[in-house]
This record gives sequence, structure tokens and C-alpha cells, in this order.
Amino acid sequence: MLISADNVSFGFNGGSLLEGVSFALNEGERIGLIGGNGEGKTTLIRLMLSELSPESGTLFRKNGIRIGYLAQNGGYDSSNTVFEEMREIFTADIRAIEALRETENKIAQTQESSNEYRVLSAKYEALNKQIAARDSYNFEVRIRTVLNGMGFEKVYEQPISTMSGGEKTRLKLCRLLLEEPELLILDEPTNHLDMKTLFWLEDYLSAFKGAILTVSHDRYFLDRLVTQIYELENKKLSVFKGNYTKYKVLKAEKTARLLKEYEKQQEERAHMQEYVDRNLVRASTTKMAQSRRLALEKMELVEKPSLPPTPPRFVFTYSEKPYERVLEIQNLRLTAGEKTLLENSSFTLMRGEKCAVIGDNGTGKSTLIKEIVKGKNAAIRFGRFVKVACYDQENANLNPNENVLSELWGRHVTWEQTKVRNILAQAGLIAEDMDKKVRMLSGGERAKLALAVFECENGNFLILDEPTNHLDLPARESLEAALKAFDGTLLFVSHDRYFIRALAGKILELENGKSTEFNGSYDEYTAYKQQLKKQVEHVPAPAISKNSEQKESYYRTKEERAQDAKRRTRVKKIEEEISLLEAEDAEINEALSTPEVTSNFPLLTEKCNRLEEIKTMLDRLYEEYETLI
Repeated sequence: MLISADNVSFGFNGGSLLEGVSFALNEGERIGLIGGNGEGKTTLIRLMLSELSPESGTLFRKNGIRIGYLAQNGGYDSSNTVFEEMREIFTADIRAIEALRETENKIAQTQESSNEYRVLSAKYEALNKQIAARDSYNFEVRIRTVLNGMGFEKVYEQPISTMSGGEKTRLKLCRLLLEEPELLILDEPTNHLDMKTLFWLEDYLSAFKGAILTVSHDRYFLDRLVTQIYELENKKLSVFKGNYTKYKVLKAEKTARLLKEYEKQQEERAHMQEYVDRNLVRASTTKMAQSRRLALEKMELVEKPSLPPTPPRFVFTYSEKPYERVLEIQNLRLTAGEKTLLENSSFTLMRGEKCAVIGDNGTGKSTLIKEIVKGKNAAIRFGRFVKVACYDQENANLNPNENVLSELWGRHVTWEQTKVRNILAQAGLIAEDMDKKVRMLSGGERAKLALAVFECENGNFLILDEPTNHLDLPARESLEAALKAFDGTLLFVSHDRYFIRALAGKILELENGKSTEFNGSYDEYTAYKQQLKKQVEHVPAPAISKNSEQKESYYRTKEERAQDAKRRTRVKKIEEEISLLEAEDAEINEALSTPEVTSNFPLLTEKCNRLEEIKTMLDRLYEEYETLI
């Protein structure tokens, strides 16, 4: 057991935030911690980290437990370069390897029969076992694996101090993954990650040896990774077995069961009270009535289950239907400064289609959305009667100096105040929020206000840029349901794969300066991409007539075809060599733990020298492999 809580309570300034919290977090478990804003998720984490102490109850932590914590937007500053910073994690490994070499040199200069020789041999054996156990020789391979997976493959030598906040947060996560703590606590780890990095992180964490507790609004991430859900609601913690989708089912069943038990008891109590009221004054039935009144007083009351807070509600409507062709883009060139994001991009959106724009960070998704909304580019044409409504992830259209009520009412001055208040209330903004300045709102409150404004534009073509940012899970699901029910046209950018999966019937992928349309669901798209990834070799180009309009083949010249064939042959050869070397590496490491080898110094030296040779050869092969693929 790593951490356990027994009836823990905590509050601030006399107010209660957590009451009677109990749980047991064991080695290797995968926990998703969820709850609305202000429910105490961060407070519970701070209690686990011993940054706070319980007001009552007990919180146990395993003695000497190693915890790695990634706070939301929790990067760090350093004067080191990216690779130098990661290399510091393995200082003990580097020193052990250096000590092994130093010991080896001393042994070579010492008489075999001397006491010093025996001491040095024992030290050499201990160092060698330590290095083998920690896989110290491969520390640089591990660094490259994590940095490349998290998108830092081109910035090894960049100083960390010059990076953005999002990059520093990702780098902090890289460091935690390489440190391999017993418990990894992650607060919104999927923020700032593109699709490719998200999938890599999920695969990496699935093989992570330690326990994981994560706070996340990414339902797809929770479904793939966690096996338990800790839910904080109304100061209480409930534990559900399974991933997020399973939690939704179990939560609904639990709420229905508790409500049924409560209603049954209330009905029974009402029936008993009615009997008491009718029969208490009658001499013949007084004793029975008194007995039932006593039973009523002793009855342990079933607490009425607290129903989840009402989530926001959105309804998207429009008054006029557009022509069938809503958006047409022909040969669009899109740039950001000197960088070309898209070249000769063309695609069409028909009435009623729901299309997700996806791609790695920096491929131009948000820039494309903004260019479409501007509508001033000759390559972008809207169909007749198209009315565009746009949701901006930065909520830049909101006036920070206006209050909540006037921000919406000022756009629709002919509406009655009651109507405006009702729309804001349905979006999740309560009466106390009406007079707040927009700049004083939290990220979630500001997003709800922006969505209320967006809803009232009554567009028949909705364009959204990261609409789920800052929204809690109930709000995300409510927005998702509203957009699913919307029968107009939808174009959106989102990193929320669950959201994309629920809505998109078409995918527009931006990659390497090109846009590619995929007609199908998100699941079909990801299955197609995975299939392509598994194909190590290209499918041979079909025979095409020289006079055909399709005479353009995948390879344009004989020289290019010959070079590619040569490259593929070399790739296959490298894979075979790597496989053989890795097998030999494993065999030698296993042999190093046997008495036959550790007691024979010449043989031990030979094995260790061979390990060094293998490491050098593998590094060279990995480097060549990366350039070829």
C-alpha cells in the first residue's frame, strides 16, 4: 500500500471541503480523480503530498515513498539544455559506470593474490550488478525515447529558459517519466499535447511500472488508462471500479439504487406515522401505536442521495437553411510569418456535415479556422444563405470590463432581461455571477459565457476552436449532446478525442503542409492510420499506362525507385542487426549475475567490454535507422 486515508476531513477558514474521505491506493494501480471545479481535487492531492495535514482522520504514506507530481501548467526553469536536464536524472548511473571503469583499471594494476585485489573484485562485482539492475548503459536511449515521444526530438540543445510555458510543462512530464517514481500524480497531463503525442503517452503510461493517479477532463485518456475512478462530490469521495465509461454506468446505477432505498423508507415511515396518528388515542390500539412510534424513533434514516448538480444546457438553432454547398476552399495557401502552413489546400463542406480538423501542434489548425472566419481570402467561398457563428478558444470577443449580464444583453438589446438571465442560467452561470466583471470569471465560467453568446448568434454554420477547454466533464458532455442534436454544419478543432469521436463524420487532417479529407468517423480514421503505421514497406505502385491521366507514379524516376529499394533493404538489415545485438545484450546481462562469471575476473572484464561495444553499435544503428525512416 502506498497511501491510505481513513475518515479524513479538511477545510479552509472554518468551512468544510472534504468530509470522511477514505481510500487505499496500492502499488501499480491506475486511478482517475474526477469532480467539479472547487470540489477539492487539488486539496486531496496536497494532502497526499503532505503539503497539508488532515483536520481529522488519518492519512498514511508508505515510508520513503517516491512521488512524482505534475501540476497543471507546472513547468520549471533551468539554464540547462533539454538533453543536459534529462541527463542529470542519471547522474548516479553515470558515476557508477565511471567507478566501474576506474575499478577495472585498478584491478589490472594489482596482484591477483593480494587482499587489495579481492576488495577491488568485490567492488567491481557490486558495481556491475548495480549497473545491470538499473540498465545504466542504456540511459541515453531511454532519454531519447521519452524526449522523441513527447515531441522534443529536434530541440535537444535548446536552453529550457527559452521555451514556452506549455513546453516546460511537457518537459517536466518527461523528467517524471524518466525518474520512474513509485506514484505518479498527474494534473491534466494531456494539456498542450497533440494527437500523436497523446497516443504515445498513453502507450508509455500503460507500461509504466508504478502507480498513477491522474486528474483529467480527457475522457478518452481516462478510458484507455485508468482502472478505478475516485469521484469527489459534495465533500465525499466515492470509488468506482473500471474506466470512465464504466463509471458513468455504475454512478447512474448507484444513484438510482440509493434514491429507491430512500423513497421506500420514506413511504414506510409515512405509513407507520399515519398508523400512529390514527391509533394513538384509541385505548384498544394505543400499545401498538406506541410500539410503532418507538420503532420510528429508533429507525436509522437513509440519507437522501444528493443528485449531481444540473449541468449546463445549450441549444443551437438557426432560422434559415443554407444551400447544399456550405464551404468550398480551392488552392488555399496559408502562412504564419515566413512559415508555410498549407500549400494548394482544397476541400469542401456540405450542409449538415460535422468535420473535425486535426493535426500536430503547429500545423495551422487554429490559423485555418481564423482565416475561414475572416472570409476575405479569395480561395475561401461560402455558399448562399450561410450564416457563420464562431467560438474562439481565447474568448477574445468578450469585453473584460463588462459584467456577465450586460455582455450578452448588450448584443441583444431588444430582449427582455428575464430571457437573457434564463439563457445565462442554462449555461451554468448563477444569479450571483450576473454582476461579476468578465475579467473576474474563472476559465470555466468565461467559457460558459462565451458559449451562451455563441449560442445566441443562431448560425447555421458553427465553427469552433477548442470548445471544451476549461469545461468540466458535465459541461463537455452537455455541449457534446447539443452539437450532436444540431442539424446544421459543424467545423471544429479539438484535442478532446472523446468529443471528436462523438461528433465527427468527417476528418480534415493537416500534415506536412497538406490537408487530407477522410470521409468517416474518428474510429475509422484512427484504425486507418494504425494500419498505415504497421506497414513497414510501401505497397508497390500499380502498373499505369503511359498515356493515362494517372501516369504520375509514387516514384518519378528509375533512380528514385532504385534508391528507395536500397533504403528499404538497409532498414530491414538494421532491424535484424538491432534485434541480434539486443538479444546478445540481454544474454550478457543475465550471465553477469551468475557466480561463474562474477568469480572469473578476466571473463567478467570481457563481458563488460562486449556490453560497451554493443551499446556503441546500437547507438550508431539507432541513429542511422532514424535517418532512414
